Amino acid sequence: MAGRKILVTAGPTYESIDPVRFIGNHSSGKMGIAIADEAAARGAKVVLVLGPTHLQATHQEIKTVRVQNAAQMYEAVHRYFKDTDVAVLAAAVADFTPEKTAPHKIKKHQATLSIPLKQTKDILASLGEIKTPSQILIGFAMETQNAKANALKKLKRKNLDFIVLNSINEKGAGFKHDTNKVSILTKNGDVYDYPLKSKKAVAADILDMAEKMFYSAGN
Repeated sequence: MAGRKILVTAGPTYESIDPVRFIGNHSSGKMGIAIADEAAARGAKVVLVLGPTHLQATHQEIKTVRVQNAAQMYEAVHRYFKDTDVAVLAAAVADFTPEKTAPHKIKKHQATLSIPLKQTKDILASLGEIKTPSQILIGFAMETQNAKANALKKLKRKNLDFIVLNSINEKGAGFKHDTNKVSILTKNGDVYDYPLKSKKAVAADILDMAEKMFYSAGN
């Protein structure tokens, strides 16, 4: 991958409710960071758009762009995507964000609290709409039921080249673990099921598939 430009997203997003509270998820960023490190080790020029996490990439040549929320991640991804050969969107981006962020801490003065939410921009779908035939776009799907059927729908709906499916029902897979168990579903209808591996090894499998598709596209 020497000289290729790779864009990776990783980690969660935090959608602020007030100055001390947020809507978020359990993503640590480990999988996306492993992909960024592996791509850099293969000689790629890597931009890592990283949500709020204490973790960081280890390869010194990686350009890390830190973001906090979904809107910031959307802006950062679109800033770099046009010059990207392969984009791997591994971040767990919030689907909803509060309509308004309270300027001060909300006090516990009532029995219940309702927070109106609005949808965030769909980063993956927005890239699927503008990607060129020479670009490879990879998404992730984390499912709890009807996993492969739902992942396939997402792949087609968002114009992906392939999607990486993992299930939080699998022991040792998903958020915060150092291991993962994934399946790769391609736009050509191929399905590859992998055993439980370290996230470093999973990153290698994902990039092997990305290289294969990149060169088969005549790049």
